[in-house]
Amino acid sequence: MAKQLDNSFVQFSRRTSVTPQVFLSAVVLICLIGGVVYSISIQEWPSAAIFTAGAVGVIAYAWFSIDQFKRLIAAHDQNRIEWEAALPEVQRQNLKLEVFELSKVLDAETNHESDLQTAYIVAEDLALRQIQQEENVPLLRHVGIGDVPFDAVFVKDDVLNCCEVSFLVAPDLRQDKIDAMTRKVKRVKERVADARASLKVRMMLVLITQLSPEDDERLRSVLNTRRFSGTPVDIDIRMLDFESLQKLYVTD
Repeated sequence: MAKQLDNSFVQFSRRTSVTPQVFLSAVVLICLIGGVVYSISIQEWPSAAIFTAGAVGVIAYAWFSIDQFKRLIAAHDQNRIEWEAALPEVQRQNLKLEVFELSKVLDAETNHESDLQTAYIVAEDLALRQIQQEENVPLLRHVGIGDVPFDAVFVKDDVLNCCEVSFLVAPDLRQDKIDAMTRKVKRVKERVADARASLKVRMMLVLITQLSPEDDERLRSVLNTRRFSGTPVDIDIRMLDFESLQKLYVTD
């Protein structure tokens, strides 16, 4: 059964305060602790147990209230980040660049360019569908944070995830592409800091592969932390097999 997207009230609520709840919880907790101490002093063990259970409940309530408040702050801070749809020219240029790199690796002829474009568009779409399914949150596709474009972005658990998609038919990822991603996510981190938003930034690298098992293992071995040593944020690398994606979302 398909999972429901996380469209709960917390995701869209305005910023509120939980100070009254925390204050009242503290007052009640002090009274309950006093009841526990008094019950123990007169050896009224059933009363002590009841007061103790009440104190644990109040602590749990205060904890959940504070956690919800943090989520509301994060939801509010999302509105302080500038989201813009990537311009068609930018999307077209990125597609041409990806297709050009694919054609070089495959040594494909010019008249096959349209086929490669179609394959890349389908692969990207299926990969982002899978990421949305795994993360269970809405994705914004082809948007820019300020003037920094990404293939997709989403926010989950107070983390702004910036997704870049690549289609690999050879067991390697060019270092200049990694460096370009690093520069982009660094600029985003600076913009989030300037906006004073309580969001962390993470780079998600979505690699769609069409490789043999041997080449797949070789690719995993070269994607070590040293190649991303200059990245100023956490990195989440997702490797998705193109054939498996097609079987999952396209073919019966």
